[in-house]
Amino acid sequence: MTRYANIPKPIRSGLVIVDPERGTPQRIIVLQFNPDTLERSVAPQAAGGEGDSGGGGSGGDRNEALRLKGPAQETWKFTAEIDATDQLDVAAPHGIHPQLAVLEMLVQPTTAQLRAASHLSKKGTIEISPIETPLTLFTWGSKRVMPVRLTELSVNESAFDVNLNPIRASLSVGMKVLTVSDLPAGHRGAELYLAHLAQKEQLARAAQGGSFAQLGLGRGI
Repeated sequence: MTRYANIPKPIRSGLVIVDPERGTPQRIIVLQFNPDTLERSVAPQAAGGEGDSGGGGSGGDRNEALRLKGPAQETWKFTAEIDATDQLDVAAPHGIHPQLAVLEMLVQPTTAQLRAASHLSKKGTIEISPIETPLTLFTWGSKRVMPVRLTELSVNESAFDVNLNPIRASLSVGMKVLTVSDLPAGHRGAELYLAHLAQKEQLARAAQGGSFAQLGLGRGI
């Protein structure tokens, strides 16, 4: 029994919902299981724009071949599992409805916000500002804490209790990392992105460099 006492318990990935003005956490969502895989895409924001291949372009385009307009556009995709089938002895009158609802509300305005917008519309307000949602942070260990916006949430419910409450589901989650190009200057999310980027720079400096010899360029370039 004591052989495994000192084995560290794996940390979990999850989401933190933050008040963008006060910076106080409103809710912490811990994923029941860490996803087995992560699909990440990092696309540079080239100054020349799409379609600039470097050949046949104007002089201005060539001058901007190595320039960036801003931070790279980064997206994440993963599959999350929620399973209560091995906990049927625990009272769960709603199945996993609550866990699903918490995630779905990340992409939904609240009823209070919708009623307020409807009230303004009935009063004859010409321009109604889009509804602002709380700031969402995705965490994958201490080295990856970043502001995100959910772009995809697909739910596959695969088991139900006798009252047809879902008790097992897999969710395909897609997210876009929000950068200083997406958020206003001084926004808490923008500051958190800069902290995330600074940590990535620090990790890059820790990587061991190669040599010309390894590339078959013994004389250099």
